Amino acid sequence: MDAVTPRYVVDEQQVPTDVVLSIEQWHQIVEELHELADIRAYDEAKSCPQESISLESLARKLRAGRGS
Repeated sequence: MDAVTPRYVVDEQQVPTDVVLSIEQWHQIVEELHELADIRAYDEAKSCPQESISLESLARKLRAGRGS
C-alpha cells in the first residue's frame, strides 16, 4: 500500500474529529481490508480440523445425490 496522507478535521478545541482521504486512498484501504478478511477466513479454515476427500469421491457423492 502506498503511503496514506490523511488530512484531519478538528473541532474548536483543535481535537481531531474526522479524517479526509483521497478517493484513491479510500479505495485502496477498502481493497486491502477485503484482502485481509480473505486471509483471515483462509487462516481460520486451515486451523479447523476437517476430513479430506478426493475430488473423485466428491464427484461420486454429488452424482449419487442427483440420482445419476
